[in-house]
Amino acid sequence: MARRKLPIGIQTFRKVREENCYYVDKTAYMGQLVAEGTHYFLSRPRRFGKSLFLDTLKELFEGNEPLFEGLAIHEQWDWLVRYPVLRLDFSSGNFKEPGQLQEAVMAQLDAVARREGIGSSYAGAPVRFGQLIEALHERGGQRVAVLIDEYDKPILDALEVPEIARANRDFLRGLYSTIKFGDAHIKFTFLTGVSKFSKVSLFSGLNNLIDITLNPRYSAICGYTEADLDTVFAPELLGLDRAEIRAWYNGYSWLGEEQVYNPFDVLLLFLNRQYGAYWFETGTPTFLLETLLARGVSSLALDDVLGSEELLSAFDVDHMAPEALLFQTGYLTIRRREPHGGRMYYRLGYPNREVRQSLNESLLNPLMGNPVRRAEHSAWLYDLLLVNDFEALEVLLKSFFASIPYQWHTNNEMANYEGYYASVFYSYFASLGLAITVEDSSQAGRLDMAVAFNENVYLFEFKVVERTAVGAALGQLPARDYAAKYRGRGTAIYLIGVEFSRQTRNVAAFAVERA
Repeated sequence: MARRKLPIGIQTFRKVREENCYYVDKTAYMGQLVAEGTHYFLSRPRRFGKSLFLDTLKELFEGNEPLFEGLAIHEQWDWLVRYPVLRLDFSSGNFKEPGQLQEAVMAQLDAVARREGIGSSYAGAPVRFGQLIEALHERGGQRVAVLIDEYDKPILDALEVPEIARANRDFLRGLYSTIKFGDAHIKFTFLTGVSKFSKVSLFSGLNNLIDITLNPRYSAICGYTEADLDTVFAPELLGLDRAEIRAWYNGYSWLGEEQVYNPFDVLLLFLNRQYGAYWFETGTPTFLLETLLARGVSSLALDDVLGSEELLSAFDVDHMAPEALLFQTGYLTIRRREPHGGRMYYRLGYPNREVRQSLNESLLNPLMGNPVRRAEHSAWLYDLLLVNDFEALEVLLKSFFASIPYQWHTNNEMANYEGYYASVFYSYFASLGLAITVEDSSQAGRLDMAVAFNENVYLFEFKVVERTAVGAALGQLPARDYAAKYRGRGTAIYLIGVEFSRQTRNVAAFAVERA
């Protein structure tokens, strides 16, 4: 198979096809959606291919048959019928100032009206939106395809200014309700975005939307599957470790039988031929990090979160559960479903190495106040583990905790508890991309943290004490025989007890014993 152009940053279906780019065929999903319903909503993280999917829908409804030759939908679609398309795109623009959203919407509606030769005397955006839908239907004789990209960006942009975010939300609620009232003139509706705002707050006027976000049949509607990499991108895999690609970028699940890869990461990997946090580095919102830090969310707990379906949908300007924020933005994914008492819950965790490593790096930076110094500490930690220099490791850990500003402890109500120190400790090791298991269960009990690295296993037990009590944490490890679970693997096992002093806010005792 010959190599093709990598469609990096290309969100236009026509350009992908005409420039002979790699294309993962998602058109079978489109045929299925059109056959089974009318109004749809899909939430996926940024840079997962939502805009390309929407643009492909546009070309499909406009009947541009040559672009679809050889694709799944080509033989099933009636190319003699062409539908008018009304598309709104909020992916560009800044919506933090009053009136910017209204101005942007009117500009887009003006552009549609000019292009289609439709006059309008309506001043209000919702009324004009509805009038355009009706006019397009009446003029062409076919119902309209309404496509809305990044429907939630005007709200997300303004989250740091709640009054603007609320105003944008209320404006959009009125705009989107037009779709319900214009149902007689609409063939198909598709809204995409990053977040899933509650129906009460944003879609109270559009309660006929079918939400396919967690529908297993559409779990791979965005993203690349294992089969996609092995077939579509086969020429790009030469010289790359397949297991490493999977560990870095696979792991996103929306309840389907298989997990999917982040497309942006995969394409950048094929271009650069080296692994990196490409998706994470393109725009992790400071608002997300500030929310996690302000609410004292433990990074150690993020890899094993239990949330209800209602919780994952509980997203609004005035109420944003951290679990919902992390899931909807792609920093956590669904590991499995767990029924409890007639209700369905979801076990969440990091999707892959990129997110685990990068998010923990970002959470550490505010603690040390200097990303460069944090990076130096991480590199030192890695080098010490390579040679098992535990004396120097103790010095490094004390230096690390001493670098955390006093104000951070006083402003964080978790700082007197074991979970706080364990969380910081976890982020420190996770920022290296190491294989970490927290609260590992065995017949001996629950171990605080296990780290596998360089054919060694390090078993950590943490304690918070009033004064130095050397040996208390370490004594618990051999007494409970946590090492039994790891024997027979051909690896060296080290038991490490770490005690933290509430008085000094630092490591009070550090002891190591080989099992």
